[in-house]
This record gives sequence, C-alpha cells and structure tokens, in this order.
Amino acid sequence: MNRLTMWMLAAILLLCGASSCSDKGSVYIPKAPDYNDSTMWITADGDTAGTGADIFYVVSTWEEDWTTDDGRVCHYADVWNPVHREHMGTLEISKVASYMSPGNRFYAPFYRHTTIEAFMMNNVDSTMNRARLAMDDVKDAFDHFQTNRDKSRPLVIAGFSQGGMAVVELLKHIDDETYSQLAAAYVLGYKVTPDDTLQTKHIKAAQGETDTGVTICYNTVKDVKYVNPVVANTIMGINPVNWRIDSVPATLHDTITVTFSPAFHVLVVSGYSGSEYPAYKDFINVGDIHSCEPWLYSECIANNIKVRAQEWRKK
Repeated sequence: MNRLTMWMLAAILLLCGASSCSDKGSVYIPKAPDYNDSTMWITADGDTAGTGADIFYVVSTWEEDWTTDDGRVCHYADVWNPVHREHMGTLEISKVASYMSPGNRFYAPFYRHTTIEAFMMNNVDSTMNRARLAMDDVKDAFDHFQTNRDKSRPLVIAGFSQGGMAVVELLKHIDDETYSQLAAAYVLGYKVTPDDTLQTKHIKAAQGETDTGVTICYNTVKDVKYVNPVVANTIMGINPVNWRIDSVPATLHDTITVTFSPAFHVLVVSGYSGSEYPAYKDFINVGDIHSCEPWLYSECIANNIKVRAQEWRKK
C-alpha cells in the first residue's frame, strides 16, 4: 500500500468516525437522538403545588432485531421510527406517567434501546457491549435533563427492565452533587450486582419506606426456582407493598400475597397468575412475572415516590 493510499484510507476512517457512520458492514446503527428536540421526550407536569419530585424515567425493551430496506440488521430501536416511538411511548411511558406524574414533574426520553436478543445471549459481557450505545443515549438524556431542571427539587430516577439497567448505570454516572439531590432510584425488574456496588458509592439498598438516596430493587416470581439470572440475579431487594426486607408477607389488592425472599432477593407472589403476560420465547414470564413490574405495584410506587420526596425535603 503506497503512502497516498494510506492517507486516503485514514481520511475515510476519520470521516466515518466523525459522522457516526451507520453502516458498519451489515449492521445498521440508527441516527442518534437530539435531546434539544422536544419530540425526543414524553413529559408531564402534575406538580401544581410545586412540592413534588422531578422524575427521570427510562423505558424498557420493546424491539426485536430488525432489518432495513437495504438488508442491514439493526440491534437497536430507532427513535425516529414512528412505530418504535409508538411502542415506547404509548405502550409504556405514557402509562407509567399516568401514575408517576400526579404531584410530580415527569420526564422520559426516547433512546436507542438495544433489542431483546442482546439479553437472550445470556452473557453479561456481550449484553453490556451491545447495550453500551443505549446506555450512552440515556446518560446524554439525563445530563440534558439535569442541566435544565430546578435542582432544589428532589430527584427520582426510575426504569423498568433495560430501563432498570439504565438506572444502575446512571447511579455510576452521576457525581456526588447530583447524588445529594436523589430522593430514590427505582430499579424495576432488573438486578444490582456486587460489581455494580463496587463501581459506585451511590448505590445504597433501601431498608424501609422512608429512607432517601437509596435504591429500590425488586423482581417478581411465582416460586424462587423461577429466578431468571439475566434480570433477577440481584444482591438487594425490598417488598414494595409493606417496605420490608424480611419475609413478612403483605397483601395487595385484597387477594394477592407478596412475600420477599431474603435468600434470593425476589418477591414471591401467590393469588396472582400473571396470565396477562404470556411467556416470550421461553425467556421471560416463565414462572417469573417480569412484565408485571411497573404495573402490579403501581399504587405502592406512586405513593412511595411522594413519601421519599417529602422526606428528602425535610433534610
């Protein structure tokens, strides 16, 4: 290879990096979100009294691997694709906002979440490598949110499934000043690992209903034998119905018994089949009831956000 050819190749690689080329062989990377664009957000201001929290919510996984018109495979949601936006926005974010936003200010970004296949690889390193782009989007969105919000207000970070992974990554990302603003972080249907806690001092397991600056983590199963290690192999947990970390059971909606297992750090439910959440490729909702996490305990979570925000304001 002569020198001119080498210079031309270097220039092409440089230009490709600078423009975030979306064609990497047969893999397609969707265009990045612009968080200055209001269409990249779903927001709701339900804090008429000015006494609530600012909630940053991260949506879960909605897309499978898909193929572009020219045959390239994509492992990410496309925030500019109306169908993908509909999945994220209408099917989850807006419904979560309906119970989290009353009394609070709610913000949820669209982001290039990685597809479900990343988690089905059952390899932590491979999943995290695939999810890095998604997590970078979430961090960019959070930094934009944090720059523009009133920091005298309590901060709540919440997310479900891949969104729960994002909450854990955000707790590693934030600085001490931002952590001081945290009323609570809610990791719904995902795990906190020993390695996560070694990477940051900002992950502190909730011990009850009112402590602040803490992480609330839970996963729901019908029996501990159904613990899904991809999402629920966690070192912490709490019962969101009675806010205990022991095995004292709680009653939800009069007919459902929810018991926390201190040994497995999961919620074991009886009196609830979760039949509205069919099994997906023998991966989730197979004895675990992964898909219920933002919905089954919604009243408990909504009330607890208010409680922890109030406690934060007292301090």
